[in-house]
Amino acid sequence: MSQPEEIKKRKPKARPVSCVSIPPRAFPLPIPLPVPLPPPPSSSASASSSSSLPLSSSPLSSLSLSAIANDNNTPRHSDLVRLHFLGSGASGNVYLVRHIPSSQLFALKTLPLSLQDDATRHNIHREIQILRQAHHPHVVRCHGLYEINGETQILLEFMDGGSLSSKILNESQIALVFRQVLLGLEYLHKRRIVHRDLKPANLLINSLDQVKIADFGVSRILSRTMDPCNSSVGTIAYMSPERIDTDRSQGVYDGYAGDVWGVGVSALEMFMGRYPLLPLGKSPDFGTLIWAICGDESPLRFIPQGTTPQFRSFLEACLQRDATRRPPVSHLLSHRFVAPR
Repeated sequence: MSQPEEIKKRKPKARPVSCVSIPPRAFPLPIPLPVPLPPPPSSSASASSSSSLPLSSSPLSSLSLSAIANDNNTPRHSDLVRLHFLGSGASGNVYLVRHIPSSQLFALKTLPLSLQDDATRHNIHREIQILRQAHHPHVVRCHGLYEINGETQILLEFMDGGSLSSKILNESQIALVFRQVLLGLEYLHKRRIVHRDLKPANLLINSLDQVKIADFGVSRILSRTMDPCNSSVGTIAYMSPERIDTDRSQGVYDGYAGDVWGVGVSALEMFMGRYPLLPLGKSPDFGTLIWAICGDESPLRFIPQGTTPQFRSFLEACLQRDATRRPPVSHLLSHRFVAPR
């Protein structure tokens, strides 16, 4: 990929990202449908075998989630008080809670046990393993887990700015946001963790403009670099073409490159203020989304006129239809659009 031209010195920092608002979306995105996934090629992520973090092989019926998640620093559940409701998702609700002894605020994610089949419980187990093993300033921290009152409750770092799904950002803000996202992804990829559902709703921000990657319910820890990512998880609107069109990709799927595609779609969405791979006003039904992502026309046609060469170059790198042409996260960090000045 050719290097973009030099640009002028960055202007003074724009208003805090967390203060930017966006009008309500014109349409909801569809619920993802099952799409069979092929095995991946050799991963571009380079890490020694000693750094791999394999998932537990224990049967789910014998797992104690609290034993996996908790240690001597885990706050006692009796010391937590719920303050108010923050939001909900497909699997449960999230509440703001305060730890009484320290007055520290947390987010408490609750998932009813009555709704948990083996697959759901496995996803919870996976998310807890990832969050407890991940210690990075751009990955949301997990502080504990409780099974109480008919619920699985996950105690998470509270990000007071919410998600970036409700933000319209300028290029300077996008560069600041995605440098942090790429640093978090670099950390995860080096540990053979792919997110597989990277989108604005899973990128959280706080009042200090720190951005962190969240929601690892569909992530996978690869016990070896060659392990396949062969399940149809994630949100279809943010899936990479090779994950959907297995014929064109010849049965090849690289989870690391899939995360890079998610970076590109998310960055463009934050710039445009709407899902970017459909024309304005186009109904986001399943077939239309599949064609927009996998059809003959390049998704690069949706990049608005007037973007700087640096931003366009960054988006073009992330949104390559051919997964082998997408640079790894470590290379994107040196791209002039996000590189520090």
